[in-house]
Amino acid sequence: MVAPSPTVLKRYVAIELRRLRESAGFKRDEVARRAGCATSHITHLEVARNLPKVPELELLLRHYGAEGRIPAFVELLDAARTGRDWWAPFAGAAPSWFDLYLGLESIAEKIDSYDALVIPALFQTPGYAEHVVRTAEPDVSGDVVNQRVELTMARQDVLTRHPDPPTVTTVLDESVLHRPAGNDIVLAEQLTHLLKLAERPNVTVRMLPFAAGMHAGISGTFVLLSFPAMLANDPGVAYTEDRIRGTYHDDPDDIARYRATLNRLQDQAYSAEESRAAVLRRIEELAN
Repeated sequence: MVAPSPTVLKRYVAIELRRLRESAGFKRDEVARRAGCATSHITHLEVARNLPKVPELELLLRHYGAEGRIPAFVELLDAARTGRDWWAPFAGAAPSWFDLYLGLESIAEKIDSYDALVIPALFQTPGYAEHVVRTAEPDVSGDVVNQRVELTMARQDVLTRHPDPPTVTTVLDESVLHRPAGNDIVLAEQLTHLLKLAERPNVTVRMLPFAAGMHAGISGTFVLLSFPAMLANDPGVAYTEDRIRGTYHDDPDDIARYRATLNRLQDQAYSAEESRAAVLRRIEELAN
């Protein structure tokens, strides 16, 4: 199993400290008085703004009745402080708010998504990815475009992660088969690559046909990330994004709503075999 990035570990420590406090029945101001600090400091620890120091971590875990987890948490703190995020060589290629997603994606056990506009980044060819970047940000320099494309390609290593690659399932609106990406050659290469990826045992591609009409995904695209047992009690993440920021929904009720939406989309989508046939038909159209 790949080791979680420091960014992921920092989030996990924060989530667990919040969960343990709530399970013990304490409010943040009560914990702050016990720890001799400001309530805002406890808040910062629970939203991953800061990492706790070892002495205060030990105090908090004992206060929450979880002293048995102290050794494991100390190891997590050390890894979070001394580790290196895998995307460090691509610094500046993506906005800072996307860093957490890069870490979560690399450790995910399951990646489920719905996309209505473009082929997802994990499936993109370099030519298609370049067109996506240039269209979204027409004023960026060629160097920045290249760096973002390289980052996209590096993210795709997760598909062949050894051992235990994630199970990746995506529902794509049929429109992505028809939306031009520079020229027909780029789109045809992209769709051919999509079919090859769909042959992998851990990848499933489903097309949502135009005939489905109005559907459960009209409110926008999203990604659901589920994590391995090494991140015990982590509820997972439903991730959404706009031009300004990415949003990480980790409330179990919110995640359940996104999961229900994905289930409805899958009910309306073609089967994997029907989806493959639809992609093949489109490739043939582009060749003529």
